[in-house]
Amino acid sequence: MLSTVGTDLETGEERLTFGWTEISDGLEFAAIAMGIFGFAEIVKNLENPEARDVVRMKVGKLLPSWAEFKQSFNPIMRGTFLGSLLGLLPGNGAVLGPFAAYTVEKKLSDTPEKFGTGMIEGVAGPEAANNAGAQTAFIPLLTLGIPPNAVMALMVGAMQIHGIVPGPQIISKQPDLFWGMIASMWVGNLMLLIINLPLIGLWVKLLKVPYRLMFPSIIMFCCIGIYSVNNNPQEVIMAAGFGLFGYALIKFGFEPAPMLLGYVLGKLMEEKLRQALVISRGSFWTFVERPLSGGLLILTLILVVIALLPSIQKSRDTVFTE
Repeated sequence: MLSTVGTDLETGEERLTFGWTEISDGLEFAAIAMGIFGFAEIVKNLENPEARDVVRMKVGKLLPSWAEFKQSFNPIMRGTFLGSLLGLLPGNGAVLGPFAAYTVEKKLSDTPEKFGTGMIEGVAGPEAANNAGAQTAFIPLLTLGIPPNAVMALMVGAMQIHGIVPGPQIISKQPDLFWGMIASMWVGNLMLLIINLPLIGLWVKLLKVPYRLMFPSIIMFCCIGIYSVNNNPQEVIMAAGFGLFGYALIKFGFEPAPMLLGYVLGKLMEEKLRQALVISRGSFWTFVERPLSGGLLILTLILVVIALLPSIQKSRDTVFTE
């Protein structure tokens, strides 16, 4: 529903704007993401101030032990898979990778209540998804010339300034540029390793900052980031509203990440659905008459059923116990 807010591209009519002209172009992704993940988490933490003690600890080692590596191996594999797939999606799909990986690891964990306290699964999976999504985001950019997110759109602009047109022919016509960008990913990760290892002591000191000082700083930087996107103060208010909404989701036991994923994919789904219906003259059979599309729909239904089975089984066990 959030993805339908704004002006209909086919009819030109405004939908669900309620006369608010600032959202006639749709809801801003940054405002929603900052609201439900930034502001909402701060409100949740302020609810229990006694549980937010300043962390005082020393860094004992830089590399994980063999036991920690085995514990994080499966989350890393799952995070890499999710991040790689979501990184291909336009509309900040790579940003959703860490949130989706964190949600999956929390659902699969035997102790989900410990997430948020430094569980290695909650760190390894999202980080793997983040790194994987950043790499696969280049695939639609370099092969189709379609930037999947705002960062890649800036890269397209920089390429066009230098007379470079990204697309299917960039590999054959400008292989030096293509392979140079691939090599830059490896060099960039290596430089991050070289720079961050000596500075890890400085990053750890951030854990000693009192939360009464950290929370206002986080809110300030969130507001600056939201305002800098379109220089629109209304979006800061919008983010605050989504912060309250995200807090309500957390209180009722819902995960905010699927809502954000639905917002990103909703526009694409509506656009492609309407295009397909126009081509097929309103026939829904076009989605199942071809083996590939029909098979993907069946696979999607199977995955939904598999995801719902644990909760259904838990409800049945509760009923039989009573």
